[in-house]
Amino acid sequence: MSWKRGTDRGYHHGNLKEALVRAALDLIAEKGPAGFTFADAARWAGVSPAAPYRHYRDRDELLSDVARRGFEAFADQLTKAWDDGKPAPQQAFERLGKAYLAFARSEPAFYSAMFEAGIPPNASPELRAAGDRAFAVVRNACEVLSALLPQGKRPPALMMALHIWALSHGIASLFARGDGSQRAMPMSAEDLLEAGVLVYLSGLGLHGR
Repeated sequence: MSWKRGTDRGYHHGNLKEALVRAALDLIAEKGPAGFTFADAARWAGVSPAAPYRHYRDRDELLSDVARRGFEAFADQLTKAWDDGKPAPQQAFERLGKAYLAFARSEPAFYSAMFEAGIPPNASPELRAAGDRAFAVVRNACEVLSALLPQGKRPPALMMALHIWALSHGIASLFARGDGSQRAMPMSAEDLLEAGVLVYLSGLGLHGR
């Protein structure tokens, strides 16, 4: 679901809503999610300043729709990587982390709209549902891993999921960006995440299970 800047720019095919989403993604890539106005998006799409109001109340509603689309693609990518925990939960869990980083790297404009635009997660029921579906993949994976431990020693899956999400998000935001804000380091983001998750799971007694 990668959007290429400059490709089919403008309102050419009668689908104004898609043209505005493309415009927003291009502008996020160029100026960041706070660096453009609703009028800028209209101009970029090649329509009048009044035209976007046919589909969106304001710039925030446009960004909310962009974020929703991003979370839907993100959830699909995570679901595919987890693959119901096959062939082994820890192996699938490692793929899940790599998929998280790969999305941040390949879809920086979507990633920015999802996490950096200041749009509340419950800005719309659709956005909330898409975000919940993405998080549910991580939580389900943590439930599977937690179940490998003996009764009485199983950490809450929600706590695990929040920890893993925070670790993955931090590394993705700092070191796996596909834009100019990525920071340099002497190891790959994938290796850093793998090491961090290994330390975390070892602390829970899950290493080698």
